[in-house]
Amino acid sequence: MPVEVQELPCREGHIGLLTLNSPDTLNALTEEMIIQAQEALDAWAEDDRICLVVLRGAGDRAFCAGGNIRTLYDALKGQGDAEAPARFFTREYRLDFCVHRFPKPVIGLAHGIVMGGGLGLLSACRYRLVTPDVTLAMPEISIGLFPDVGASWFLNRL
Repeated sequence: MPVEVQELPCREGHIGLLTLNSPDTLNALTEEMIIQAQEALDAWAEDDRICLVVLRGAGDRAFCAGGNIRTLYDALKGQGDAEAPARFFTREYRLDFCVHRFPKPVIGLAHGIVMGGGLGLLSACRYRLVTPDVTLAMPEISIGLFPDVGASWFLNRL
């Protein structure tokens, strides 16, 4: 299960716990993960029992290493679904916007590697907690791509 969705009881209601659960890929986002996360957030936005959402990554090495570029690379080389990149980025940006505008507090718990799309998700959270071992990066800029996921906005505000 690439995204683990749980509800935990707390004093004020329930906490929605959203775990990016692909530690072997450093929790790199796939289209399936984005869809599952979006579905959970859409449901929790309307659920009066949910008072808070916590977003975290599974495993010890990373919160989220950004987008899983294997599918995107294959599509761009003509070896996969040609529509996959546009679909992926549309869904990823919608998820970032949803987290940024979520009607309830969202806490991002970041550890280890936080790159690209992972940094976009983390920066969209209302509250961000990082561990001492965190490494933040937007590696796409080193190959000539613009910093996406709102990075041109949040990077100069760090």
